[in-house]
Amino acid sequence: MRSFLFCTVVCCSALQALPPGLHTEESKVPDFVLPALFPEGTSAEDWQKNLRAETLALFEKEMFGVVPAIERKGTVELGRKVSDFLGGKALLQEVSISLLGDEKGPKLNLLIVTPAAAKGPVPVFLGLNFKGNHTVHSSELITMGEDQKAGRGERAARWHLEGVIDRGYGLVTAFYGDIDLDENDGFKDGIHGAAESPEKRDDSSWGSIAGWTWGLSRGLDFLETYEPVDGSKVVVFGHSRLGKTSLWAGATDERFAGVISNNSGCGGAALSRRAYGETVARINTSFPHWFCKNFHAYGLKEDELPFDQHQLVALIAPRPVYVASAQGDQWADPKGEFLAAKHAGPIYQLLGKKGLGQDEMPAVDEAIGGTVRYHLRSGKHDVKVYDWEQYLKFMDELIR
Repeated sequence: MRSFLFCTVVCCSALQALPPGLHTEESKVPDFVLPALFPEGTSAEDWQKNLRAETLALFEKEMFGVVPAIERKGTVELGRKVSDFLGGKALLQEVSISLLGDEKGPKLNLLIVTPAAAKGPVPVFLGLNFKGNHTVHSSELITMGEDQKAGRGERAARWHLEGVIDRGYGLVTAFYGDIDLDENDGFKDGIHGAAESPEKRDDSSWGSIAGWTWGLSRGLDFLETYEPVDGSKVVVFGHSRLGKTSLWAGATDERFAGVISNNSGCGGAALSRRAYGETVARINTSFPHWFCKNFHAYGLKEDELPFDQHQLVALIAPRPVYVASAQGDQWADPKGEFLAAKHAGPIYQLLGKKGLGQDEMPAVDEAIGGTVRYHLRSGKHDVKVYDWEQYLKFMDELIR
């Protein structure tokens, strides 16, 4: 592994030591040094041929975990199809993908909704949901999983389904628990237990976020074959822990045409070295299964990380990426998310694209950027219509 000797210094306070406790006070953010994206004199060819792979490998080994070699032999079963969904303006198709070719193993159950009036394949948003496909819209035509208790349409406001269809795009989603339940179960269940014996795991083995990411790529495998969808224009979307997942999906699978990270916070778009809001120590204590065990060693030692999250955003380059924060979601560190997007800019510029284009955070409810975009929405940790309005513009201008 090549050693990066050039660093970016970001001075945020007069404090020199990491804060002893959790805080959401800018005055308590330590001074820190960000690892450099690349050494001085690096060319675009250097990045694409060598440095990108080296950076990706660091995140695999020290944070998200290494996915074992898994044969992609999943089988596909087409389920319910509705040609007059949403009053006739959309097509609905349900698809069940046996992830390992084993009918008793994990299955990814996709809900695919595309515009009925489309004259050809359409770009789509692909994202995992928290409580089941039936929660993204109140229609009884959407199948409810056997063990899912959330009400129909319970999370519809977060998905803006009819707005997406009216804009001429499609929406594809699946329950993240289809891939791996969000539980600290020793990786005995879900895709981890089905793909390998728990005894074979080590400190760099994949965590749940890497598992959900792997499942998203299997969903993309199918979408590349599904006629109503333009498989070359699939934007991966995620909120909160699934925003962390969407960033890692975009980094590991370059087939995704763009990436949207909504309120992803620590382990997502927020810089770890700011130690603001949710920290590395806190996230690994509360959710020890999300990342690999190696990442746990950096709790209260963020300055020892061999990377920071601006490099995760940079791994998506030159493809478009949107990082979104909420003013009332200080736990996710909006400023840290902005700074990660900003400091990913040199890679985009190296590859001939435009970064954010400004050094200071924008006003609330103001979207900024070029191929890298950012906004700080009013309100709390959520996905609102304002967010989707920006994501639809993102699709209009950069993906379509």
